[in-house]
Amino acid sequence: MKLETILKLVEGVVVTQSELEGEINFGLTSDLMSDVLTLDIDDAMLITGLNNLQTIRTAEMSDIHCVLIARNKKVSKEMIDLANQSNIVIIESPFGVFKVSGILYAKNIKPAY
Repeated sequence: MKLETILKLVEGVVVTQSELEGEINFGLTSDLMSDVLTLDIDDAMLITGLNNLQTIRTAEMSDIHCVLIARNKKVSKEMIDLANQSNIVIIESPFGVFKVSGILYAKNIKPAY
């Protein structure tokens, strides 16, 4: 699924300058970053409510290029700077993680697990 489609579905806003190449085919919803580190899929999006630097560092180590921060949480400038350096797109959405996951699953985004 293209990033533009995801943004419309989850009423999301991209807060980074990075551009997403390709499409998102898998989703991983987790607030437990140790679970994220076990992921081995190239075209996945991380959906989480954690808005801290560790989220971006975990995405970088897991080769995840798109992170959706749910629950209307706002990311810090430090997170944006690190994501831009790592070529990671950050999306902010007003919806909760359960709702975002359900919307994307209903539109054929596959679960990572």
